[in-house]
Amino acid sequence: MTPHAADAPASIPLPAGFRAHAGSAGLRERGDDVFVVVNDGPQVASAAVFTRSLFAGPSVVLSRENAAGGRARGVVVVAKNANVATGEQGMADAREVLERAAGAVGVAPEELLIASTGVIGRRYPMPILRSHLDGLAGADFDADAVALASAMMTTDTHPKTARVEVATTTGGTAQVVGIAKGVGMIEPDMATMIAVIFTDAAVEPGVLDTVFRGAVDDTFNCLSVDTDTSTSDTAIALASGAAGPVDAAELRRALEAVCLDLTRQLARDGEGATTLLTVEVTGARDRDQAKRVAKSILNSPLVKTAVHGADPNWGRVAMAIGKCHEDTDIDPERVRIVFGDLETYPAFPGEAELERLTEIMRAEEVTISVDLGVESGSADGACTVYGCDLSREYISINADYTT
Repeated sequence: MTPHAADAPASIPLPAGFRAHAGSAGLRERGDDVFVVVNDGPQVASAAVFTRSLFAGPSVVLSRENAAGGRARGVVVVAKNANVATGEQGMADAREVLERAAGAVGVAPEELLIASTGVIGRRYPMPILRSHLDGLAGADFDADAVALASAMMTTDTHPKTARVEVATTTGGTAQVVGIAKGVGMIEPDMATMIAVIFTDAAVEPGVLDTVFRGAVDDTFNCLSVDTDTSTSDTAIALASGAAGPVDAAELRRALEAVCLDLTRQLARDGEGATTLLTVEVTGARDRDQAKRVAKSILNSPLVKTAVHGADPNWGRVAMAIGKCHEDTDIDPERVRIVFGDLETYPAFPGEAELERLTEIMRAEEVTISVDLGVESGSADGACTVYGCDLSREYISINADYTT
């Protein structure tokens, strides 16, 4: 099972059983901004997780309903407009988008999921969406994963795609192909951003739901760019069954490989980002504690700006650990902090070590490792999280986002 990912591959076909269209409705000045994918395979299985934001948009509300049975046949994604905080009319608009997209591809509206991304507080421009969706019946449905990923970008600088192969139990090969977008307003509270994973493996909905949620928890839920949970977070897995059955454990590994690849791409492309920041915490009481401490480090503006400036101020990591004051079983005397392969605490770095630390922090990827040394730590008391530095460009992008 080998990952195949690239920042901007020429083409990545969808797995067998799926047909897809990406096109321009006119929501952005140029380029595609809407896509529809439908599963025509011999099996229909789906799984999905969504934001827990109190301001979840109509797309999330409707998709939760349609995803409940694990038999969603496809998804429609609208870019440049989140359709959030738009009241009853916003809900009616989202339902109409589903109905028109479903009619165009010949499925029932309740068999489709919908995801939206973009500015909050603005209604869909329904006249142009109606025109575009009504024309889909005669459109080509030959879009690949790169086209789909491109169509849903907002402030992303490039499409995010990933692919792995997994052996079927009958001696064949199944494909797992993923796409994702989102480089700002990212702090997971389930998934984070929009991600859609397609596979031609044959799998029952209950099994797909279990393995997908596990993969999401270890990847997308370990991603943070700026601590802000989106109102539109959606992660979807669709299975067509065209390639035959696969072992559940192998499918979990394949899904996690694709989701992790996408997670790292999203973190590296964080708004204004210049550095991929990875924080590894071990020696915790349990995974929850490890994740809590890792996120405290990853989300610290002082840590993120130090990484951006390659400032060897390792004490900011100690500060971020210290913020977890309710974790009273963390003893500073037992903690170990390492940047790359250079220990900064409890070993006190001298001038030569600080110079080396500066060089470590100038790399395109910086890894901070922390061993909490908790006496009652468990074997699973570890977690790795992914994010990026905080730059002036991030402020510029978000200060002028709607203007």
